[in-house]
Amino acid sequence: MARSSFAQLLVTQLRDLGVERIFGVVGDSLNPVVDAVRTTEGIEWVHVRNEEAGAFAAGAEARLTGKLAVCAGSCGPGNTHLIQGLFDAHRDGAPVLAIASHIPSEKIGTGFFQETHPEMLFRECSHFCEMVNSGEHGATMLHVAVQTAIAKSGVSVLVLPGDVADEEVDGPLTRELATEFGRVQPAPAPVGRLAEMIDAAGTVTLFTGAGVRGAREEVLELAEAVKSPIGHAFGGKEWMQYDNPYDVGMSGLLGYGACYDAMHEADLVILLGTDFPYTEFLPGRPGAKNPPKVVQIDAEASRLGRRIPLDLAVHGDIALTLQAVLPLLTSSKSARFLHRMLKAHHKALTGAVSAYTKNVQRMTPIHPEFAADVLDDLADDDAVFTVDTGMCNVWGARYITPNGKRRVFGSWHHGSMANALPQAIGASLAFPDRQVISMSGDGGLGMLMGELLTVKLHDLNTKIMVFNNSSLGMVKLEMLVEGLPDHGTDHEDVDYAAIAKGVGIRAVRITDPKKLKKQLAEALATPGPMLIDVVTDPDALSMPPKISAQQIRGFATASTKIVLGGGVGKMLDMAASNLRNMPR
Repeated sequence: MARSSFAQLLVTQLRDLGVERIFGVVGDSLNPVVDAVRTTEGIEWVHVRNEEAGAFAAGAEARLTGKLAVCAGSCGPGNTHLIQGLFDAHRDGAPVLAIASHIPSEKIGTGFFQETHPEMLFRECSHFCEMVNSGEHGATMLHVAVQTAIAKSGVSVLVLPGDVADEEVDGPLTRELATEFGRVQPAPAPVGRLAEMIDAAGTVTLFTGAGVRGAREEVLELAEAVKSPIGHAFGGKEWMQYDNPYDVGMSGLLGYGACYDAMHEADLVILLGTDFPYTEFLPGRPGAKNPPKVVQIDAEASRLGRRIPLDLAVHGDIALTLQAVLPLLTSSKSARFLHRMLKAHHKALTGAVSAYTKNVQRMTPIHPEFAADVLDDLADDDAVFTVDTGMCNVWGARYITPNGKRRVFGSWHHGSMANALPQAIGASLAFPDRQVISMSGDGGLGMLMGELLTVKLHDLNTKIMVFNNSSLGMVKLEMLVEGLPDHGTDHEDVDYAAIAKGVGIRAVRITDPKKLKKQLAEALATPGPMLIDVVTDPDALSMPPKISAQQIRGFATASTKIVLGGGVGKMLDMAASNLRNMPR
């Protein structure tokens, strides 16, 4: 049997498992792995400027493809840089393998140069984190790490001392991986109880999250059967907002429309595939007057009831559970509640649009709402949008219109700044012929600006649209609403277009709202890397006319049903259509 280094075995095995690239920065203890990539056809080394960006990019690739993605960091600082991106991938359920190289085995525990304890460091942001202690041991650990990442949809970390990576082992060694998994069939008893509760309720509201992916038709069928409004969290936007005659908008800090009212005024609320953390927006909180009954359905049992008390918890795949319960329903429902919520939704959106879109085509600096709305019009039908944390979240939630083909995602659960550009790098490498747009805040871009060099180096077809308001807008909003003077949030204007041109990326700086559509269209149509620096109004904080000091405490403790205003893009048209077509 041929012998090779464990690093070579590792890289060959990953290639044979369908891994096409490894994101990272070359360095010392990681060098054997990088050299193995050099000599192995079918897998490439993607050089990034910060390992954090490599982890974000790998997470984005995994989310878009559903397949294992890989990143790596050299010992000490190299692999600790991975943490931010790994936390994001892990919390969003992206199957990622991180190779954290380590100091020489015999030096571990001596306080050696760059020594850390990665198997302790990464434990909170991974399902599996173990150190390889020999080449033969590494073959087993590689299998367990990969299988765990795929099976549990999260991060595995393989800690690899440099001397072990160089160790010769017998190979090649192949192990069968399970990559197709069964779905959770709900138990009959809770399904029967769910049917009884639906039949007994006069009014029902469905609230959906990312877990309804693959169950859209069943959710719509249930809504039709029980005449239920459908609301969604940001994670459910992609799968439930478009072409949905029962849509009443989104809840949460970025929410809009009648979703909050629909959840709080119904007799029964069914949470479908959502782990929505902002309990202040959910019904059924202790002390609430006449709260609705609440049911939660999820394929991951650990999520059931961890946000609010439940009247019924159902462990099961969303589609299979709804398929099981629909034939059991016997009572018919009036459409009056649904019609009232659709009417309230339309009214709420009408007010938001009129308040935030009047005369914006003539106002400078450019209103970010206007810029996002134009972007939505011009972007491809199957574009991938990566969205920075902060005010870009607002513009993504309100203005990017899903259609079943587009993808819109950001750091939804970890809430990290600077995620959009590196995630766009991962998306562009996974789908080089697809339009990928990074909706970057100037704060986020400034934090990982070195990744512009990565975009240029690999000549990626990435469009980087910077909402440049010279401010940390969401932080400013939080401080102002708390009654605090905003401090440390504003900074001098930066010409990001000039910076991009300096590293060899074509760029345009847009300051005139009358020219926005033409310049943006030309930029999006430009092949290869392109930075679009849109100078936006720093005072556009997306606040409604009246707001109390208790309405925002970061993202964690918002306390009222409408926290942010700021327009809603094309959703008003859909709301009007739904209201017209709703049978009385």
